[in-house]
Amino acid sequence: MKIKLTILLTILSLNFICQRSIHERWNIELNKYVNEKGQVDYFNWNKNTEGIDAYINVLEKNHPKKHWTKNEIKSYWINTYNALTIKLILNNYPINSIKDINNPWGEKIINYNSSNYSLEEIEHDILRKMGDPRIHFAINCASISCPKLSKLAYFPYKIDKQLDDATKVFLKDFDKNEINKNEIKISKIFLWFKKDFGNTNNLLSFIQKHSRVKMDNPKIKYLPYNWELNIIQ
Repeated sequence: MKIKLTILLTILSLNFICQRSIHERWNIELNKYVNEKGQVDYFNWNKNTEGIDAYINVLEKNHPKKHWTKNEIKSYWINTYNALTIKLILNNYPINSIKDINNPWGEKIINYNSSNYSLEEIEHDILRKMGDPRIHFAINCASISCPKLSKLAYFPYKIDKQLDDATKVFLKDFDKNEINKNEIKISKIFLWFKKDFGNTNNLLSFIQKHSRVKMDNPKIKYLPYNWELNIIQ
């Protein structure tokens, strides 16, 4: 029994080190090219894509395993989604919007389990099925109205706090949401992914919890979505 326990602990320890090592590559890239506002220096990043290319290559060679925890799988796919989105922009740079790219979310761009996956498949078939709506505020669509791209990679050991922080930051951004007691003007993310947030009462509870604004049966309106590139000006 002690031997089995030791082996298990060793595997978990090695897995933790491996996960941290994998995503540290992405952490370095984000720190180089993303500012505190989540704006991206695509111009200079496009001059040197070796780092992001190496990271994506590592992701393809280190797919989630059966023994991975939910947090390890979640961080893997959030980081993967964000890295692939950036790489998609760089492959087509210069552009004014991700929508200038033909079929940006449907293009097959990463190999996973002997199949090629697109961004929409990662989002809808993997991330959304994890049942955590906070994920919507961690993944980035390279646009001004998107939740900001974090300067830090997502790591399994602190992802719960990171997701809470990302959600709070998004809800408190007055360019993306206006939350008051009797009326809320919110991002269309809440409309597009309504199913993930539940009925109106559940949605309001979610917003109240993370914005810390007490509401009294407010009217709900949705703000226009700006698809222009989230580029450093």
